[in-house]
Amino acid sequence: MTSTTRSEQTQTRLPWLPLLALSTAVFITALTETLPAGLLPGMSATLGVSAAMSGQAVTVYAAGTALTAIPLARATAPFNRKTVLLWSMAIFAVANTLTALIPIYTIMLAGRVIAGIAAGLAWAVLAGYARRLAPAGLEGRAIAIAMTGIPVALALGVPAGTFIGQHLDWRAAFLAITVAAIGVIIWIAGGVPAVSNGAQDDAARAATARATLAIPGVLPIMAVVLLYVLGHTIVYSYIAPYLEAVGLGSQVDLILLVFGAASLVSIWLTGRYVDTRLRALALAASILFVIAGTVLATNSAPILIWIAIAIWGLGWGGIPSLLQTAAPRAALVHSPAAADTAQAILVTLWNAAMALGGLVGGIILAGIGTTAIPIAATSFVVLSLLIIAVARRHAFPSRTPYVADMSEMTHEQSTH
Repeated sequence: MTSTTRSEQTQTRLPWLPLLALSTAVFITALTETLPAGLLPGMSATLGVSAAMSGQAVTVYAAGTALTAIPLARATAPFNRKTVLLWSMAIFAVANTLTALIPIYTIMLAGRVIAGIAAGLAWAVLAGYARRLAPAGLEGRAIAIAMTGIPVALALGVPAGTFIGQHLDWRAAFLAITVAAIGVIIWIAGGVPAVSNGAQDDAARAATARATLAIPGVLPIMAVVLLYVLGHTIVYSYIAPYLEAVGLGSQVDLILLVFGAASLVSIWLTGRYVDTRLRALALAASILFVIAGTVLATNSAPILIWIAIAIWGLGWGGIPSLLQTAAPRAALVHSPAAADTAQAILVTLWNAAMALGGLVGGIILAGIGTTAIPIAATSFVVLSLLIIAVARRHAFPSRTPYVADMSEMTHEQSTH
């Protein structure tokens, strides 16, 4: 039997190995979301459908996550966080295996939906888990470490899928994900301490989505989530045809590598300063995207496009950690359960924005052309920049003092 509370945490050191285990779980589940985009030719040939139909593997995964994250987060709130996380990862592994071993289109889609549902629940749990593992004052940094897997996976998912698709059967990619998921399940089971679910009191149980959105600061943060991720996905989903149009089609993999490297730099900077400079980092992330989008929209010289891609990566890399720190921090004033509900709402909007971004980008590409893609994307991020600039009191305050976790006021018990 193991019990973990904030008072038991070392006050100056982060629990790195448990946080890395959580980060690995995030990476695996996020990588799987975009992986099929690089496997479409092989999937289409095996399943006997068009590339467009195979591409729905990405859409249904995001839809499964978006539609179920909030209700599942609420339904599992009374249960031990570690147990919920382990079960969600186990279901995720089974669904990936189903996708790989039964090459029937409808079963593949069903497997993707189930995997998306399991991933959504895991994401809704993980940020709160990291927050509860952290010592006082380092919650943001802990969340940044745990959620590092998202931007890394989004940067590497399509290139990894493309590489595997060129050298191995697409099913090998899904089986590799299953093996990795089993490994992280063992790691979490043996190496991550259990934490309280923080939802024992009546006020916590009342943390509905509507009540959480009414907490000052939460709604503006969610608007930024929707707008920024929508803008990013519009251009990221169709970066290949854009680069083809500007004469860089043969260098897509290298350009995405530059984007990923810049994202890693941004992740490191964000993790270092998110607890003390959240507002400045959020403003910088939006400004960098707007600069990059403006350059891409002008069909500039190749060297400027390369620079713009790097700037875009610097803007994007830290956004997942920034927003997943800002949302629970704002909601935590109400209760720990409200913070968890805010995380579930964020997961829902994030995946809805990804699905919508692919749809909007496709409509723009077919109706107007590649030049309009960065223009549309930048327009959405400009709106997010305005919201961040205005929402300086609760959502993105200049000073971000530590807000005591209200779970300290309750009797915390959890079973390893």
